Amino acid sequence: MGTGEERKSGAERRRRRRHSRRSGRRRETDKVQQAAAGDNIRRKKTSDSHTAASSRKKKKQKRATFDILSGTILIVAVCVFVFSLYQLVMMLIPYHTGGQEYEEIQDLAVTADGDGTGFSVDFDALLEINPDTIAWIRFEEPSIINYPVVKSADNNEYLTKTFAENDNKLGAIFMDMRNSSDFSDRNTIIYGHHLNVSPDMFSRLHLYEDEEFCQEHPNFYIYTPDGSVRTYTVFSAGVVNASADNYDIEFASDEEFEQYIELCRESSNYQVDVEVNAQSQIVSLSTCTGDQRDERFLLQGVLTAVD
Repeated sequence: MGTGEERKSGAERRRRRRHSRRSGRRRETDKVQQAAAGDNIRRKKTSDSHTAASSRKKKKQKRATFDILSGTILIVAVCVFVFSLYQLVMMLIPYHTGGQEYEEIQDLAVTADGDGTGFSVDFDALLEINPDTIAWIRFEEPSIINYPVVKSADNNEYLTKTFAENDNKLGAIFMDMRNSSDFSDRNTIIYGHHLNVSPDMFSRLHLYEDEEFCQEHPNFYIYTPDGSVRTYTVFSAGVVNASADNYDIEFASDEEFEQYIELCRESSNYQVDVEVNAQSQIVSLSTCTGDQRDERFLLQGVLTAVD
């Protein structure tokens, strides 16, 4: 019995030792697995941390790139704006200074009542400023057309030179070099600029494109150094080619001049009931249209009175 119990007791001890060893191995395995799991978690956290840091870095880089790009665009936009503003100012300055010059000339040479009557011109004062002075032209409307008229040896000088002979894009109102200064020709041509950004010179001449405007303001006036006031009544207003026969000033016969008158009437936007015949004297006012380089707006008046 003792031996049997001893055997049982020994077997039990061996079983317990095996169980203890298995339990130990399981605990070791669990520890290893736990350690591995911890490493994985740490590695994941480290990886996540690196990923987050990388993401933040990329975002910062993108934001920095965006800031640089935005700043560059802003600087370029400001530069373009400043340059455009400078160009605009430089473009407008001549119009301002030229307009001021003509206002000063009007104040110096013109006398008129408050309602526009009693209009007179001091040609001595004008001739002292510019010996090329030959006349003064005035419209009741558009009233801004109120200028001295000059004549040069060519038709280019006063395109870029004012009455006071200053270089300026306003130029001056000038007679065709081919004409007689005393307005004795059958057709006398006077030129003036059309300015897109200013109402000065002949810029408002195009108002006569409208027949109703012409009916309300049919006349314009030319004053000459001999004291005469010449009244012209508009009979033709329209756009013509710069090289059209409307710019003829010499006519071999009365018949040829009558044909010219008919041409001018046909070129007009409307017909005006005023007599123009072979004995008439015409003044043609020419300016650019602002649309086509080879187009001109031509307003023509016939002499209807001399005072």
